[in-house]
Amino acid sequence: MKKSWKKTLRVPAVLAILCLLVPFAGIQIYKIYKSRQHRIYDRTLKKPVVRAKLEIEVGKPFTNSIGMTFIYIPAGKFMMGSPVDELGRDEFEYQHEVIISKGFYLQTTEVTQQQWTAVMELNPSKIIGDDHPVEQVSWLDCRQFVKRLNRMEGGNRYRLPTEAEWEYACRAGTETAFYSGNISATGKAYDANLDRVGWYRGNSENTSHSAGQKHPNAWGLLDMHGNVWEWCQDGWEPWYGKFQNGPLSDPKGPRKGVFKVYRGGSWFSGAQYHRAADRMRARPDTRSYGIGFRVARSEYAY
Repeated sequence: MKKSWKKTLRVPAVLAILCLLVPFAGIQIYKIYKSRQHRIYDRTLKKPVVRAKLEIEVGKPFTNSIGMTFIYIPAGKFMMGSPVDELGRDEFEYQHEVIISKGFYLQTTEVTQQQWTAVMELNPSKIIGDDHPVEQVSWLDCRQFVKRLNRMEGGNRYRLPTEAEWEYACRAGTETAFYSGNISATGKAYDANLDRVGWYRGNSENTSHSAGQKHPNAWGLLDMHGNVWEWCQDGWEPWYGKFQNGPLSDPKGPRKGVFKVYRGGSWFSGAQYHRAADRMRARPDTRSYGIGFRVARSEYAY
């Protein structure tokens, strides 16, 4: 009877021990994986750089030492967010006035795999193509790219755009869902205005595409709607601008927080996620084959 009792408890006891050990082992494996993620570019970042000389005429387009082309975005003001009747609207798109008091430069396309490799030496992308946007890069990775690019050309003016700068640049004076017009469909359904300017679920054939193939906005920026989402500098603020009495001047979002903002939609997302006002968030160490970035450059020391 005693042996039978022990045998009866043996299997549950083993299962209980496994239930305790498996999550612990999983946590340890995850920690090792994350540690490897953060170390992936360490060797490159420690290498010395050869400083490139770059001459920029204020307010004029320029191409930097690794082939990234920038255009000047003038100071101005705009209505950030979306009207309550916009198709596909989200509650976190409270409409409010924003002032961009200083002009800045913004890359005409998303950072390509060739440009990323020229700085970081490794290509992390899942969909390979030199002129395709780089993806599988976290917000932290992008910050390291910017840091090294600044070392390569001197100064500290390269950076990620703020969320407000991104939307201001995307709209280029327009007030519609896309800079090409209003939204007429969601999901993968055909939207003529979006089809003209961006790669999305309805026209991408389940892949990213070479940068700069669609119609630019009034300032000459390409792929602001679609291809890959783009990391911004800001931390996530759910009710961005809602409780402000007057215009916000050069907002940068919270410095601390769990999430970072990304914008613009991707090749696998529905039309509603490509609207100029659409806002997304993820942890800064998140990597996805749908998220990349483009680089901003301050006119003055930032």
